[in-house]
Amino acid sequence: MRPFTFLLAPAVALALAAPLVGETVTDAQGGDTGRMMVWADLFARPRPASDATISYGPDPLQIADLWLPAGDGPHPTVLMVHGGCWQTDIAERTIMNWIAADLRARGVAVWNIEYRGVDRPGGGYPGTFHDVAAAADALRDQAARHHLDLSRLVAVGHSAGGHLALWLAARPRLPQGSPLRTADPLPIHAVVSLGGLPDLEEAARSENGCGNAVIARLTAGHFDDTSVPRLAPLGVPQVLVNGAEDRIIPTAYAEGYARPMRAAGDSVAVRMIPGTGHVELVTPDTAAWSAAAREIERALGR
Repeated sequence: MRPFTFLLAPAVALALAAPLVGETVTDAQGGDTGRMMVWADLFARPRPASDATISYGPDPLQIADLWLPAGDGPHPTVLMVHGGCWQTDIAERTIMNWIAADLRARGVAVWNIEYRGVDRPGGGYPGTFHDVAAAADALRDQAARHHLDLSRLVAVGHSAGGHLALWLAARPRLPQGSPLRTADPLPIHAVVSLGGLPDLEEAARSENGCGNAVIARLTAGHFDDTSVPRLAPLGVPQVLVNGAEDRIIPTAYAEGYARPMRAAGDSVAVRMIPGTGHVELVTPDTAAWSAAAREIERALGR
């Protein structure tokens, strides 16, 4: 994995509650207003380990890590999706290990998925989406064995993974005839996006932290089944947690996504965290992750 490349990508620079929420909040507790974290700050910490790694397909990247809390369960469960501009060479699932361990300590099981990015054979359109969908559906096979409660499953994604987490919730809305459509997709009951890039179509029209060429490889020009606002309403609550000082994903993307989704009838809340960049969103003991963890636990009904 070469997650430091994340900083070199071109850059300028999600409560199961009411059916319609239009809310943008700047959290008063805000983060440190000094230097923003960089990836080296996170990677300097000891990296926690998962409890098991399970294959969902034949490719070496078609795997997921399972994080199991203590006790017999049933365990509330999060489906986690890493970012990295949809490129395997930029980031892999282990970039999420620290927050996965934090959730495990809170009594939440985590299914942290890997997938082929657009820079790998079989990735791009439709392969990256096929992988993410198959990884999600494979969680069903683990539920009984590991005492996982999937009745209020929350998808959590960071950066490009925020888009993929939202897309997983949108799978029942995929158009007939789409090569991404599958029978009986695993239901997602809420989504928490951490510094996500949620609207591919809008990102393709503007500068963004991943670059328009990457989005072109991811979508092959098919926005009708890849860009989440095209699939609205999702019918599940969505919370977007963003750093006000994020230099990788423009903060305007959060509200730009929320407006049309709310207009379509979805519950979408935006949490803008002051003094916070991109890395703090997946770093325990930060204001950003504290806010995100509260939203996750609320969505889980805890």
